[in-house]
Amino acid sequence: MKKITRCCWAPLDDPLYLEYHDQEWGKPVHDDRVLYEFLLLESFQAGLSWATILRKRENFRRAFHGFDPHQIARYDDSHVARLLQDAGIVRHRQKIESAINNARQLLDIQEQRGSFDSYIWEFVDGSPILNQFTTLAEIPSRTAISDRMSKDLKQRGFRFLGSTTCYSFMQACGLVNDHILACAYRHKPG
Repeated sequence: MKKITRCCWAPLDDPLYLEYHDQEWGKPVHDDRVLYEFLLLESFQAGLSWATILRKRENFRRAFHGFDPHQIARYDDSHVARLLQDAGIVRHRQKIESAINNARQLLDIQEQRGSFDSYIWEFVDGSPILNQFTTLAEIPSRTAISDRMSKDLKQRGFRFLGSTTCYSFMQACGLVNDHILACAYRHKPG
C-alpha cells in the first residue's frame, strides 16, 4: 500500500485534524458566513493551539448561532454573559466581545462592498497565492499581505486580528495555499 504524504502538522492519529487538513485547509472560501467563521475561530485561537479550537468548533458553532454574523451582530451584554459561562468554548471576555464587534464590522463591509468576500480577496488580487514550500519550516507566520490585511481590518474597527492571525486565516480560507509540495492533498485553485 502506498503511503499518502500530508503536511506534517496534521497528526496521522487524529481523524478530526486529518479531515480538516484534507477537506478544508487551503481550499478557497467565498462564502461570507464561512469567512466569518474562520475569522472568529482564528481570533479565538490566538495564544492557544489550533487543536484546542478544532475540538471546540462544534461548540462554537452552537454557541455563536452557526457563525451567522447577522445574529451575532445583535448580541448584547446578556449574550456575553451566557458565552462566558459556556464551558464548551474558550471563555475569554475580550475575544467574545471582539467576535461580536467583528460581526458588526463585517456587515458594514458587506453594505459598502456587496460582500465580505469581495473585500477580503482583494488582498490577493482575487486568486489564491500558490506557494511552493517543501518543508514546514519554510512557511511564514506572517507576510506583507497579512500585515496589510491586519492594518486595514483594524482601521475598519476589527479587533483581535493581528498579522499572524490574519495569515492563519488566509491559509485556512485558501487565500494562500501553504500545503507543502509533497502533500497529496495539495489543493488547486478554484
